[in-house]
Amino acid sequence: MKKLLKIILIFVIVMAVILVGLWIYLKNKPAIPNHYQSEVQTGGKIEARYLADGSYETAWLEQPALQEFKKYEIAYPVNLETTDRQYPVIVLCNGSGTPLSKYSRLARHYASWGFIVIGTEEMYAWNGFGADMCVSHLRRLNENKQIEENKENIFYQKVNLSSVGIVGHSQGGVGVFNAITEGKNKEVYKAAAALSPTNMELAHNLEWNYDAAKIQTPILLASGEGGGDDWVVTGDQLTAIANEISAPKVQFRRKKTAHDQMLYAADGYVTAWFLWLLQDDPQAAKAFVTPQGELLSNPLYTNQEANLNSLAFHS
Repeated sequence: MKKLLKIILIFVIVMAVILVGLWIYLKNKPAIPNHYQSEVQTGGKIEARYLADGSYETAWLEQPALQEFKKYEIAYPVNLETTDRQYPVIVLCNGSGTPLSKYSRLARHYASWGFIVIGTEEMYAWNGFGADMCVSHLRRLNENKQIEENKENIFYQKVNLSSVGIVGHSQGGVGVFNAITEGKNKEVYKAAAALSPTNMELAHNLEWNYDAAKIQTPILLASGEGGGDDWVVTGDQLTAIANEISAPKVQFRRKKTAHDQMLYAADGYVTAWFLWLLQDDPQAAKAFVTPQGELLSNPLYTNQEANLNSLAFHS
């Protein structure tokens, strides 16, 4: 009997160690593959160009926050530390269970194209509060020569707050909608992207309410078309959101792409979207402008539509 109890105890201990190890692994597992750019197939030269990293070497900075999301995480071009120019901004809204530490590779990718990229460890991003705090934090950094005692603030007068974009996936897509329509900094956003945003009915049932009809910011809407459909927002549901929006918009679905993969699978075009609207990159604009926009005829995508009316294009 003692021998049996000993065997059972050893088994329980081994299983506990395995479960703890699995929990630690899942907790720290990246939300995107570290080498996602080599794994994502592209269907056009523009998509491939902006899926690749840009020319800027990047750096990473973490600053404490007296909020539930614990800290601000900032990826930025190293050149910022030694130049006098201002850099445009991309704010990140986290999906469910996906703090920025789980997809920091994507933040660094945007930074490699000349953006200051900021996010947090926020777990409930649907209301846009974390995004608001990120903008307020960057404003504080931009206006103060010194934030910490005896330490130079490298972001002083380096943040272009007239050129700010925001992107979020899943619950973070709802965060984007609310940040640009209800947030105290809603007027600052010049471009937005919502990747597989939670559909209107599901969001209402979860009490993640939003009103897409209030959106005035140019916005990119995307979802996946996997082995059936993107379970958080089907093609019809994405179209229903788009139909509520009168602002300039682009919408599309990526074929054979699951919901979670949409965080990064369309990254080439998401990056191009922000480079066009925040850095006036004419090559990036060619991905979207009708009727020859590359995205609109890319065979890896479906249900592509663009209504860009008032947006200027400079060739």
